[in-house]
Amino acid sequence: MSRKFIGAISKRIFSSLITLFVLISFLFVIIRISPGNPAQKYLSPEFSPQLSKLVIQKFNLDQPLFEQYTSFLKNIFTGEFGISYNYHLPVLSVVWESLSFTLVFASISFTLEILFGFLLAIYVARKEKIWLDKLISNFSLAIYSTPSFVLGLILILIFAIKLDVFPTSGLKSFDYDTFNFFEKFGNLFAHLVLPLITLSAAGVAVFYKYIRDNLKEVKNQPYILQLRASGYSESEILLKHIIPNAIRPLISVAGIELGILLGGALVTEVIFGLPGMGRLTIDSILSRDYPLIIACSFTAGVLMILTNFIADIIKMKLDPASLGEHLI
Repeated sequence: MSRKFIGAISKRIFSSLITLFVLISFLFVIIRISPGNPAQKYLSPEFSPQLSKLVIQKFNLDQPLFEQYTSFLKNIFTGEFGISYNYHLPVLSVVWESLSFTLVFASISFTLEILFGFLLAIYVARKEKIWLDKLISNFSLAIYSTPSFVLGLILILIFAIKLDVFPTSGLKSFDYDTFNFFEKFGNLFAHLVLPLITLSAAGVAVFYKYIRDNLKEVKNQPYILQLRASGYSESEILLKHIIPNAIRPLISVAGIELGILLGGALVTEVIFGLPGMGRLTIDSILSRDYPLIIACSFTAGVLMILTNFIADIIKMKLDPASLGEHLI
C-alpha cells in the first residue's frame, strides 16, 4: 500500500469514529432530557410509590446527567451496553436477535435494487427509445417521491385486503411449523413479497437513474465513438466498455444505500410487523428503554459508517484519483 492510500484510510477511520461519537452522545443527551422515564410504567394504584423510586435507583437514573454520561461512555468503550429495562437481558443479545433478520432482509432488498435498477437501465439504453425512457423515468420519480409507509399501505390495501394474494403482516403463518420444507419456503416468500417491494422500490429508482445517466454520459465519450468507427459491435462496446465505466461511480451510492437499509428499514418493518431492528427501535423508544435505544442507534450508526467505509476503500482501489478527496 502507498503512503497516500494509508493516509486516506487513516483519516477516514478517524472521521468515522468522530461521527459515531457525536451520534451516540447527542442521542444520549436527547433521550435523557426528554420528559418521562422508564419508571412511569410502574406508576399505578396497584403499585406503591416506593417501587418507582427503586426502579430509578436500580437503573442509576437518580444520578446527575454528567455522571450518567461518563458511566455510559465507559460502558461503550468496554463493550458493555447494560441490561434492557424491558427484556431484562443483556442489550447486545436482544439487538442481535433482531439484527440477524435485518441483515438478511436488507441484503435481499439491496440485491433486488441493484438487479432491477441495472436491468431497466440497460434495457432502456439498448432500445434507445425516448418515450420509454421518459415513461420509466417519470414512474421511478413518482415511486421515489412516495413515502415508504404510503407505498406499503397501498400494497397492503390492494394485494392483501382487496385481492387477498399476500398476507398483511408477520414473517410466517401461525401454522408454519406444520408445513413441509417447500410449504415453509413458500410461506416465508409470500410474507416477504410486499415488504421487499416496499423497501426496494425507492432504491430501484435511485439505481436506475444513476446507471441510466452514467450510461448516457459514457456513450457520448470520444473513445466510444472511436470504437464504433473502428468496427466494434454495439454489444461488445456496451458490455466491455460502457457498462464497466458507467458502474464504477455507483460504488459510493451503493455504500450509502446499503447503510440505510442495514440501519433498520424502520418504517417497513413496523408496517409489516417484521422482527427486525426497526421494530425493536420503535418499541424501545416507546418504552423508554434507554440502554436498548442507545444500542440500536449505535448498531445502525456502525453499520452505515462501515458500509460507507468499505465503499470508499473499493472506490480508492478502483480509482486512485479519488484518493485526493479523502485527504482534503
